[in-house]
Amino acid sequence: MAVRTAESGVMRVVRDPQIQFGEPTVRGSRTTVSSIVLAACGGDGVAGILKGYPHLNAADVADALAFYVQNRAEIDQIIARSVVD
Repeated sequence: MAVRTAESGVMRVVRDPQIQFGEPTVRGSRTTVSSIVLAACGGDGVAGILKGYPHLNAADVADALAFYVQNRAEIDQIIARSVVD
């Protein structure tokens, strides 16, 4: 069962233990918030992110980045673990 994160004002990010090991993803996709953050840090900008993830829209990206701002420590830990693995 997916758990929405609407309590933080972010409507398009969910957690589902059966999708990406429960890592926060964009609703209706397997795209993780950490993937979007890495693309943004790589200088892709919203247009580049949308080109790389054509199944997303600008609102999805905005919510994912808002979720990151609100949960920076958690997402940074996820990113750090993925670099080590």
